[in-house]
Amino acid sequence: MPASFANAADLIRLLPEIILTVMGTFLMVLDPILHQRSSRAFGHLSILALAGGIGGSVYAYAHAGPAFGGMLMVDGFATFFRVLVMVVGILTVLPSYRFLRRQDAETSEYHALLLFSIAGQCLMAAANELIIVFIGLEISSIASYVLAGYLREDKRANESSLKYFLLGSFATAFFLYGVALIYGATGSVNLIAVRAAVSGQNAPEPVFLGVAAAMMFVGLGFKVSAAPFQIWAPDVYQGAPTPIAAFLSAGPKAAAFAVFLRIFMTAFEPIGGGWEPLVWISALLSMTIGNFAALLQTNVKRMLAYSSIAHAGYVLVALTARSETGTAAAMFYLAAYALMNIGAFAVVSHLSGRGERYQNIDDFAGLAQKQPLTAAMLSIFLLSLIGVPLTGGFFGKFYIFKAALESRLVWLAVLGLLNSAVAAYYYLRILVMMYMHEPGEAVDALEPLSPGLRAALILPALGTLFLGIFPSWVLDFAGKSATLVK
Repeated sequence: MPASFANAADLIRLLPEIILTVMGTFLMVLDPILHQRSSRAFGHLSILALAGGIGGSVYAYAHAGPAFGGMLMVDGFATFFRVLVMVVGILTVLPSYRFLRRQDAETSEYHALLLFSIAGQCLMAAANELIIVFIGLEISSIASYVLAGYLREDKRANESSLKYFLLGSFATAFFLYGVALIYGATGSVNLIAVRAAVSGQNAPEPVFLGVAAAMMFVGLGFKVSAAPFQIWAPDVYQGAPTPIAAFLSAGPKAAAFAVFLRIFMTAFEPIGGGWEPLVWISALLSMTIGNFAALLQTNVKRMLAYSSIAHAGYVLVALTARSETGTAAAMFYLAAYALMNIGAFAVVSHLSGRGERYQNIDDFAGLAQKQPLTAAMLSIFLLSLIGVPLTGGFFGKFYIFKAALESRLVWLAVLGLLNSAVAAYYYLRILVMMYMHEPGEAVDALEPLSPGLRAALILPALGTLFLGIFPSWVLDFAGKSATLVK
């Protein structure tokens, strides 16, 4: 490797991935030394690594710029998503302490896989070449496939992992075919170089670009569970361990949307008129299928899975806007969604008990009488998912639909607002069950909140309210970072 290719500045810009990978490897080496099946030390070390990774991301941002010959681009956009996925990682580890102890599961591999998956997502966020996107995608996906089936004796987890692996492999193949076509048409996989080739006088044939964009859309559409590539999400979320379902709904989705925005707003922005109708249709299908299917669910994890499909549709509305305002709105919404959704899953993890038996809406009956703090935190998350004012969800939707109207996507904005009204019904069902019914078997069997679970509820709730009351703090940074082409 030429000496000029990698230097100290490059390593600084790769610092978060280095920290997470080294700690993940260390956890695997430490496992046989400790000889403890359910040691809490692994969780502590994971949180330490993720906190170090956040610090490393901020430090790398102070030395922003391209790295490794332009393969990585450390800018505000990459830093935003790096920090976001690591915050999601911390909020996944906190409820995992009790979950792993209750399920009598190994802890070292669990936390190591979590760190490896987040390292892949950080790489995706900073990738400036399609091959690096693919490498980050595979690092994240392979670890996620294993985590989805982590409870090996649970048939639901096995089914979840197998479906996720098979369908995910097909989706990745589509993405890779799209990359191959782009390389064949433009002679480069660098996003800036592809953009220059696409917008130049000797631009490739539109049919090749269209097929390449469509194939990459299939691969990324699967990763964000956007319609019509969403069929895997309900089964995978329901069968996966609940903290991992929370993680899948927030971390990989945010990283995949970072890639979505980076590719389609950089390399394919000059041909935006060609791919905009495709994203428009997918956004509408995602919102409609997700919300109306969620109305019929009795299992809360499946309901939240369909809800995540609908929320992917809202973010696609921002992408359809094809503007810096839309990119900033998508970034803000993904941050708000990650906090409120991972908090809701933490409550489900707390309530579900050993063997994850209690996951139906009826099992939440009387929760406010038994544990008012838990019910209050879940209420904040559900109200934010609906989009009630003074929550992050409200301002997230407001900015997304504002971006759509500015781009004259009036019908998409109107249909999105109607879909939001539909969503209120199935979220409010849980609130009614918690506050207006007598406690049932599941609530009577509840253990007191552990310190980790308490933190996993209070921190996202405070974040959700903060984004709803002081949205400009995050939105201003997102707006400054939304310019993806320098």
